[in-house]
Amino acid sequence: MDIQYGIAAKEDIDELIRLRIAYMIDDFGSVSEEERAGMQKQLPDYFSRKLGTELIAFVAKDAGRIVSVAYLHIIEMPANSILLNGLYGDVLSVYTEPEYRGNGLCTQLMKNLVEYGRNRGLGRIDLKATNEGYPIYAKVGFKDSEARYRDMKYKFED
Repeated sequence: MDIQYGIAAKEDIDELIRLRIAYMIDDFGSVSEEERAGMQKQLPDYFSRKLGTELIAFVAKDAGRIVSVAYLHIIEMPANSILLNGLYGDVLSVYTEPEYRGNGLCTQLMKNLVEYGRNRGLGRIDLKATNEGYPIYAKVGFKDSEARYRDMKYKFED
């Protein structure tokens, strides 16, 4: 293994789409053809518009192929007493191909992500951890959050 770490660019979009679908299959157990087609339709435009600005993709490559990825979604909101500049990050879709797991790739990507967030002046970085990812995030320095508010959602029905 000759792993190279970096930040994905526009020429990596096809690889990012491949890994996004692999992540969804890994997380949910499967992806229907309709879901796959929907992602393949939406993701190229989304990545073209957001990659490198609002969405930073930290990647590990082996022989030029992305084998691990962690996304930092940068969000700007009105400033408040906790976020004076209004900037924070949300970690999305951390994924490592199965044959590369257990080699510290995700840990290094998360360290790179945190350092980037610090240098960018983010007030905090949030994430929702799977049971598998929790020990990695804790090792990097993420803590369980104490919610002052309750999470709620409104879902639009088709």
